[in-house]
Amino acid sequence: MTEIKVVENIMKLNDSVAAEVRALLAERGVFAVNLIGSPGSGKTTLLERVLPKLAPLSEMLVLEGDIATTRDAERIAAGGIEAVQITTGNACHIAAHLIKRSLAQCDLSGRKYLLVENVGNLVCPAEFDIGEHAKIVVLSVPEGDDKPLKYPLVFQTSALCVLTKIDLVPYTDFSIARFKQNVEAVHPGMTIIQTSLRQEGGFEEVAGWLRSERTRLGAAA
Repeated sequence: MTEIKVVENIMKLNDSVAAEVRALLAERGVFAVNLIGSPGSGKTTLLERVLPKLAPLSEMLVLEGDIATTRDAERIAAGGIEAVQITTGNACHIAAHLIKRSLAQCDLSGRKYLLVENVGNLVCPAEFDIGEHAKIVVLSVPEGDDKPLKYPLVFQTSALCVLTKIDLVPYTDFSIARFKQNVEAVHPGMTIIQTSLRQEGGFEEVAGWLRSERTRLGAAA
């Protein structure tokens, strides 16, 4: 019973801070996305390819979550986009207070998009609200088409699924049809966008979805 209360208190505190973050972003007209996926699923590559197609670079801010190193933040910054590294140590997810602390160090003037790349994990990040307007789950073909059934929460709480590395389908047992059926089973009607770095496909579609969602949710300044 004590353990349950501790967990409940942690979640309540996190949700309270997340509400503060969301209010700040709404006040500044910033649309925030929480990008969730396993290590190596292609989250950073997705950002590298999508963001230049999304908006002027000065209108975007990226927060990179990792247990260690600043490599992903350095990759994003190399493309001319401001990136802030959040190093979580042993924590398997980003909590709302880390977002609040990071934003306090950033100038949000003129920003329209905040992209948060969460720590590589399909479990914990799905459970924690960080003040985002939408979650996006990123899954790569090599991970298997059964993941929506094994990790349903992240698919249920995400507004968009980006399936990466689809050029590898011919070399695996991955079935796109079966994957779509599995997604439909846990999140009926979920939007799925397929991308391929080699074939340069799907990135403009993801950018278009972000623009449309920002407008739909009224996050535009």
